[in-house]
Order: sequence, then structure tokens, then C-alpha cells
Amino acid sequence: MAEQQNQTVAAASKGMRIVIVGSGFGGMAAAKALKRAEAEITLVDRTNHHLFQPLLYQVATAALSPADIASASRAMLRHQSNISVLMAEVVRVDVESRIVHLAGGRDLPYDYLVLATGSAYSFFGHDEWARDALTLKSLADALTIRERLLGAFEKAEECGDPRLIAKLMTFVVVGAGPTGVELAGTIAELARSTLARDFKAIDTRSARIILCEAGDRVLSAFPKRLSDYAAKALASLGVELRLNAAVGEIDDEGLMIGEARIETSTVLWCAGTEARPAARWIGAEAARNGAVRVGGDCAVIGRPEIFVVGDAANMDDGSGGVLPGLAPVAKQQGAYVGKLLQARLAGRPAPGPFRYRNYGEMAIIGRSRAIADFGLFTLTGFPAWLAWSLVHLMLLIDFRSRTAVYINWSWAWFTYGRGARLLAGATRRGRSMSDD
Repeated sequence: MAEQQNQTVAAASKGMRIVIVGSGFGGMAAAKALKRAEAEITLVDRTNHHLFQPLLYQVATAALSPADIASASRAMLRHQSNISVLMAEVVRVDVESRIVHLAGGRDLPYDYLVLATGSAYSFFGHDEWARDALTLKSLADALTIRERLLGAFEKAEECGDPRLIAKLMTFVVVGAGPTGVELAGTIAELARSTLARDFKAIDTRSARIILCEAGDRVLSAFPKRLSDYAAKALASLGVELRLNAAVGEIDDEGLMIGEARIETSTVLWCAGTEARPAARWIGAEAARNGAVRVGGDCAVIGRPEIFVVGDAANMDDGSGGVLPGLAPVAKQQGAYVGKLLQARLAGRPAPGPFRYRNYGEMAIIGRSRAIADFGLFTLTGFPAWLAWSLVHLMLLIDFRSRTAVYINWSWAWFTYGRGARLLAGATRRGRSMSDD
């Protein structure tokens, strides 16, 4: 009897429609886990690529080109016959009729919906700051930052005005989490090493890189010992740390940090994040950051046909907190949901509740300097940097599946040649250099 029921469920599943929104780590992991599912799967994203976001800051600081860390979603899924890829924007979800509405007017009916929409930076109620502060979430963001950074030095070289040169060569990073620390450290090395011999009228080594944080230490998610090491490493690179200093104002001339006014042309915002509008789409209960509250199977409470993974999900970590917005969390949740749906469609028992396996956290501060927390032990300095390099190289090779990426990435990283230093007039978000 049970066997007959399973066959009936499997037969019915052939007409099942699964829509996955988002081609980040969570969405792509779900799609790949469903490669043998007897279902019609549609992956929808506003871009046509999957992005290896942990290395995005290296595109922003001219160490890598966009193609080194991104791959076309269609190419990654070309061998998966049960999936279609759409480059489109979701504007609304009708949960009662089970339809995803796209901006172009197309409707996508679904039996199961997986939302892996990620997060965006939050300006804590000061959305007007977005005009003058750059964020780093996409390839377009990275290219805008790269043009702003390199353009600042080019403008300083030709302007001849000491006051404007000082403003152009002051770079402020807001938020001392992993992205902020990585950006600040890499910009310092860019100014003090890579560009030092390239300019005649200015000394790029005199550039000010200021990292400000409202809390009392950098990388606060790590043990204090590692946080203290990171602070000393940043200081040795010439990064000015401003702790316990919240931003009070950002405009086109600079910003207020605590009681101090800083004149700058480049503000990089790496502070708080908020989930993209998945909760609003489906009318679900959300946490303060907009993330959808989900159960142990990553499904929305009261909506077992809708799953939310990654930064868009708010899931209990089992100890009273919530799972962090990290790529490994999104990837594991996506793979879990894919396996759960595949089991459900095949009439097999579903896996137990999702359990996140934390294999450690790492952050890089600069060349040969990093911290790593593996739970049972920690690493600092060159050993941590080597572990970080090997892990990311392996992930990047798996991501792109090309030996050429390994060679290009290794050359750029180990030599600091910064081969991607061309300015091609990419569209800027916010004000341009000519506005200064």
C-alpha cells in the first residue's frame, strides 16, 4: 500500500512547478540539489549571473576582473534539463493563487516557491545617505567603487589644489565587519604599495583610510583576541580606526563621525543590512531586519509550500540566537530545501530539521594577515591568511571550473599586480568626480 502511494505521489510530481527567486548561493544550491527532480523548475534573478560574493571586494579594489568571480547562470545549469533560467524582476507574489508576478507582465505559477533574495545594506532610516555613500553587494557596485577609488587618484594627480587633493585621497569605510575590514585593508595596500610608483604629482602613500565603527571593536563577531589582532594589523597598514563613533550625517562634501567632520569624496557603507522584500511579497511575519521567520524546514510559518533561505530568512540557531547572514548558511539551506523537495516529490520521507554546520569563520585584513576561528582553535597572521587563500581558491575553482581562474587569481593576489586597473567610464551611482 505504501509503495503504491509513493508511486502515485511520484507520478503526480511530474507536473509540479518550482520557482526559485534569486541565483545567489542559496538559490543556486537549491537548483542544483533538484537536478534529478521530476518537476518544472524556473530560476528567476535580476541578473544573468551567479556571483562569488566573498571576493567581490577584490573587484572593487582592482585585484580581479568581474569575470573572475561571476559565471552565467545559464552556463552553470546548462546540463540540468529540468530547469529554465529567466533574467527578470519579481514585483509581487500572489500566495493564494500561487503566482509569481514579474515586472514585464509575465506570471509564473508555482506549486513550491523558494525565495533566496538575499539582503541589501540598511542606512538605519537615513535613506538619503545612499546618494553619497557607495555600497558593495553586486558587480555593478564593485565597478562603481573601483572607478571611484582609481578616479580619485587620477583626479588628485591633475588638479593641483592641495585642499581638493586631501579630500580626494581620504577614503572612509563605515562598518568594521568583515567587508569593511577587508575593504579598508586592501585600499590601504593599494595606496601604499600598488600605486606608490605610478604617480608623479601626488604621493599615494599619504592617502588617509579611515574605518569607523559604532561599536567598541572591529570584527565583533569574532573572539576578542582575534578582534584585537585585526585592529593592530589594520593600524600597521596605516588605517585610522574610529571606534565608538557612529555616523551622524553624510553629504556630498563628507560626513560626521561622532563630533568630527571629515571631508572626503569617497564614503563606503559596510554597516547594517536588511532583507530584500520577500516578507512583503508574501505577507509573512518578519524580524526587525525584514527577514522572514521560518521553521526548522526553512518553510514559512503557515505556508509549507514557500521556503526562504539565506539572508532573507530568520531562523533560530538552536541557542536562542539566529543564524548569521553568511554564504555557507545560504548554501547549506538551499541544498537542504532542494533535497527536501526532491524527497517530497519522489514520495520519500523528508529529511529532519535543518542543521547548520559551522566549519569556521575567516576574515582577511591584508596581504599575509588574516584571522580564522575554527571553534576548537584559532589562527592569526600568515597561517590564517594561507588557510583563507586555500579555501577561497578551492571554492573559486569549483565555482568557475577553470584552471585559468586559479592562475589569474593567484597572480593578482600574490603579486598585487592589480591588473584590473582600467577606467572605462562605467556608469556611476551617486555623484561623480566632476561634482567635487
